Amino acid sequence: MSIVGHQDPAQTPEDRLARLGIVVPPPPPPIANFLTHVREGSLLYLSGQGPREANGFLHTGKVGANVTVAEAYDHARLTGINLLSVMQEVLGDLGRVRRIVKLLGMVNATPDFADHPSVINGCSDLFIRVFGASGSHARSAIGVGSLPGNITVEIEAVLAVHD
Repeated sequence: MSIVGHQDPAQTPEDRLARLGIVVPPPPPPIANFLTHVREGSLLYLSGQGPREANGFLHTGKVGANVTVAEAYDHARLTGINLLSVMQEVLGDLGRVRRIVKLLGMVNATPDFADHPSVINGCSDLFIRVFGASGSHARSAIGVGSLPGNITVEIEAVLAVHD
């Protein structure tokens, strides 16, 4: 069953977030010497975000060892909310997102873990619920040996935006 088919085109992304009970927090600050975003023409490139709660708590661990797929899915969803917070700050209105073009999802996983797509679906499913058909995107989901601060997931995004 497609998530896209359940969208009311008259609703804004903000309406959909409210219906989902999601309050978008202020964006987390960068953890090193980089920008949270770069805009080039109609494309907005978002730097990788992780599963940081609004209170600053970071979800850490290794998927396939001490973190389950269900927990990591929730962490990817939270990471998607953090990406939305950067979009909101940069664009002022999530309705300016024309399309989510591409996601790169990285999962801090054990060498034998093989279900990376199910983890990153946490972010993908959120974006489709928030943006409807415009939230469908190209994507890569990969496993890595470690991530900064031992976070469970990191996701970056490329968006097409309206001026």
